[in-house]
Amino acid sequence: MFNDLSSPKSLLATRRSGKPRDMVAPGPGESELREILQAAIRVPDHGKLAPWRFVIVGQDRREAFAALLDRAYRETRSEPGRLELEANRQFAHQAPTLVVALSKPAHASQIPIWEQELSAGAACMNLVSAATAAGYVAGWLTGWAAYSAIVRDAFGEGDEKIAGFVFIGSPSRPLEERPRPDYDEVVTRWRG
Repeated sequence: MFNDLSSPKSLLATRRSGKPRDMVAPGPGESELREILQAAIRVPDHGKLAPWRFVIVGQDRREAFAALLDRAYRETRSEPGRLELEANRQFAHQAPTLVVALSKPAHASQIPIWEQELSAGAACMNLVSAATAAGYVAGWLTGWAAYSAIVRDAFGEGDEKIAGFVFIGSPSRPLEERPRPDYDEVVTRWRG
């Protein structure tokens, strides 16, 4: 199912995030999305805790998601602006596929929470990379909604956190490269 991009190096060296507002159909079908998510969960996971999970928001639930965002935004802002409310509505309806990624810490475990959160981040990155390998474009976003208790409670429970909203679709135009850090600025050798 995954595209042959000649090598994993080529896939990772050329992967770029897409802007969800620029994504169009097609997105992955049910079986493709299942394969993408199965790849997403193949991440380092100290203690085999699976400290993350995914919630698919189907097209038939996007209006309900928009209503949730509207309610959550209005409850935390005294005078929300029309443009802000419209941006939230657009957020809910962008891209053909939406997956909400949740960090689900296992507090009873002796594995540090930080390691569990890193595993959740790795699962999100695998999700984005697997979508790319399948021939789609993906965008992993957070924003105010990821930190809203109202939104979180609609998807999670207890002390789960929204790790992000991962949008998947086809690009409506070629993806633009963004500036990347200079290798020598972010990679050094320890001299002990």
